[in-house]
Amino acid sequence: MQLGWVQGAKMWLGVLLMLLLCSSLKGQENSFTINTIRMAFLPQQQVGNGENLTLQCIVDISTTSQVQPERRMLFYKDDVLFHNVSSTENTMSYFIPQARVYNAGIYKCTVILNNKERTTSEYEVVVKRVSDPIVSLDKKEAIEGGVVRAHCSVPEEKAPIHFTIEKFELDIKAVKQKREKTSQNQNFVRLEFTVEEQDRLIYFQCQASIMSGARLETSKATRSELVTVRESFSNPKFRISPEGTITEGNELDIRCTIQVTPMVQPFPEIIIQKDKAIVAHSRNSNEATYSVMAMAEHSGNYTCKVETSRISKVSSIVVNITELFSKPKLESSVTHLDQGKRLSLWCSIPGAPTVNFAIQKENMTVSQAQNFTKEVSVQDSGTYTCVADIGKVVKKSNTVHITVCEMVSNPRIVYDSRSDVIKGKTIKVSCQSINGTSPISYRLLKASTVLGTLTMGSNEPAVFKDNPTEDVEYQCIASNCHSNNGTKSELLSVKVTTPVEEVRLSILQNKMVESGKDIVLLCSVNNASGPITYKFYREKEVRPFYQNISNKTQFLWHKKEASKEHEGQYYCTASNRANPYNNVPRSSTLTVRVFLAPWKKGLIAVVVIGVIIAILGLGTRCYFLKKAKAKQMPVEMSRPAVPLLTSNNEKMLSDSSTEADRPYGYNEDIGNHAMKPMNENKEPLTLDVEYTEVEVTSCEPHEDFMGNRYSRMEASLDGT
Repeated sequence: MQLGWVQGAKMWLGVLLMLLLCSSLKGQENSFTINTIRMAFLPQQQVGNGENLTLQCIVDISTTSQVQPERRMLFYKDDVLFHNVSSTENTMSYFIPQARVYNAGIYKCTVILNNKERTTSEYEVVVKRVSDPIVSLDKKEAIEGGVVRAHCSVPEEKAPIHFTIEKFELDIKAVKQKREKTSQNQNFVRLEFTVEEQDRLIYFQCQASIMSGARLETSKATRSELVTVRESFSNPKFRISPEGTITEGNELDIRCTIQVTPMVQPFPEIIIQKDKAIVAHSRNSNEATYSVMAMAEHSGNYTCKVETSRISKVSSIVVNITELFSKPKLESSVTHLDQGKRLSLWCSIPGAPTVNFAIQKENMTVSQAQNFTKEVSVQDSGTYTCVADIGKVVKKSNTVHITVCEMVSNPRIVYDSRSDVIKGKTIKVSCQSINGTSPISYRLLKASTVLGTLTMGSNEPAVFKDNPTEDVEYQCIASNCHSNNGTKSELLSVKVTTPVEEVRLSILQNKMVESGKDIVLLCSVNNASGPITYKFYREKEVRPFYQNISNKTQFLWHKKEASKEHEGQYYCTASNRANPYNNVPRSSTLTVRVFLAPWKKGLIAVVVIGVIIAILGLGTRCYFLKKAKAKQMPVEMSRPAVPLLTSNNEKMLSDSSTEADRPYGYNEDIGNHAMKPMNENKEPLTLDVEYTEVEVTSCEPHEDFMGNRYSRMEASLDGT
């Protein structure tokens, strides 16, 4: 059975698919166009809250087909799709029953036919007024100071909704309390209201508001049921004892009472105030009492307050006290006086009643009489009062402040002398008077000019600051309330150390120093304080070549008989104890030149010229000697031939020459040995002498003589 049903369903499904395919193919074959599309609203675009609303999308389509094609219609609210339907009808409707504010908005519809799509223009739908809210309360009876919770809701609307709840007293139109709240996610709120002491019959009204686009729609105000309020406690009441006239000295009782409703928690507090001062209070009781012996100052306005955390009730009363006698008045002859002067005090009461007097200094009795006189000291300074009494009634007068002024002692003036006072640096000068009534005013004089004034409230020293630039004297003048003109200190002399600020190096006479003369360098400083350390340096040298300490502002370095080695660049440094160790002032560089004296230059010139003349003379002598020998040689060669190598001739030749004319290394034995063969033959030697010119290359006579001699000998031996 089930199998046959399944087979039949498959058959009908196949038929349906074929029909849809045919319809689609037919639609593709036919032509169509969308002429117009619009929306209509029934009954109209603006409706009241709770009315029915119908939205219609109307389309006009032209086609060549005999059958209307199927189209899709889409409904949008505020650009959000909320309804989608397919149909062959030209008009499609969407029904909204009991329209609410959240149904208001911008509507449009779109038609899709195959691949063609058209959309209407936008239409604004307005829903007037918010539906009426529902108000409910958590109780119908409440106690003063209690809380009532009001619940307000608009079930038909959607959040966000703004709620306003107001509290009213029955038969009174004025709003007693108002609270507002916006609910973002829910269509209700729950708010709490305090029940106040004046509330008796109260009710609440709720109103809802919704923002629709740019429009604010508001509901009607809905009223709640009545709430009956019971008192938590009664208004406070005063009871004064004794009744009637109250005179100073009577016992005064001021009581404040209330009636408290049973089961009220917490119990109220009762406070009694005179003006703003609390004079009595009570907890956990229905009564507070203020008891005191009546005095005139107890007259005035009294207030009783009864308070809980939320409720406060107030009641007031005026109390008058009859005065037994007036307040005494204390007077003095003077309030400021010097030590050793007389002070007079007297006490009086208008009407001169019979009272007991006493004069007190800071609660210590100094006199049991109405008047008081004494020669005062510093210890008598203070506050005085007069006390008058009749029985238990005691009254104090006004206070009189007496100041006894002790003259200041001569001030002591000091400064910190443990370190040097540097020019321009700050020093502290202290002035202090050990004795004297404060405040003490100090004036510091600097060379008869007031440098400053300080007032000290105690005997602590007054510290002045100054920046001296030269040696100076200070003096202090101290004064106070005493009638004298003040006292002076001794003169304080301050020695100011001036640091070296500028260093100059100069040379006496000229920077060009004659050799053998003195070099005198002068290192000078500004008006600095001594002792000053002077150091002289040569450029590019780390250690000074000379240093000394002097109290003067300039120092000389003297070098006698300067030579060329003292030429160069010099500078100097100078410092005293006021200069920092790592910042020693130095001078600029001074260049010193050393030159020879003119007479030394002349002497050197004479010596040089003498040497040149000697060299020239020697050269000239050599020249003429050579020339003379050159002329002598031909004369000797032209004489008759004689035996040349005889020992007698050799000896004569040797004798005719000095030892100095012999060549270095000449040996007579060798020469004689060379001549022996000729002497042994004993043959006369006849030679033809031929003149030979000899070039002389040296001015040495010895070498030239021997050379010519050998030349002549060789010529004779050769027979030429």
